Amino acid sequence: MPKQGYNFSQLQVGQSETVETVIKKSMIEAFAEVTGDTNPVHLDADYAAGTIFKEPIAHGMLSAGLISAVLGTRLPGPGAVYLSQSLAFKRPVKIGDTVVVTVTVTDKQERRRTVTFETVCTVNDKVVVTGEAVTQVPAGDAQP
Repeated sequence: MPKQGYNFSQLQVGQSETVETVIKKSMIEAFAEVTGDTNPVHLDADYAAGTIFKEPIAHGMLSAGLISAVLGTRLPGPGAVYLSQSLAFKRPVKIGDTVVVTVTVTDKQERRRTVTFETVCTVNDKVVVTGEAVTQVPAGDAQP
């Protein structure tokens, strides 16, 4: 992992980074507090027991936030500006699940220094979130 992030010229199509995060109840509670999304399917075990999930699930945007963390700290890293993100939520994420986030460079556009990434979150090798992100990346020198 670079200390200062990658600049545009250092990024190559096919380059990827993967980070794993274990979802804790405290993370779900903190996400609800920060966002105001207090849907009981995330926070109330009794309520969630009566749903198709049978237990509390993490907010889909919590997993999306993990994508943001990889883009902002690893690939491309500090200095990148998040321009857009598409998301499709495929499966629920539950307390104790290990979410594996992988971002992969799929395209580079020189004119605006934009880089497109495939973004995928998996749990037990099953896709839970998929999408595409676009970032603008610094042109200046970075320290790998």
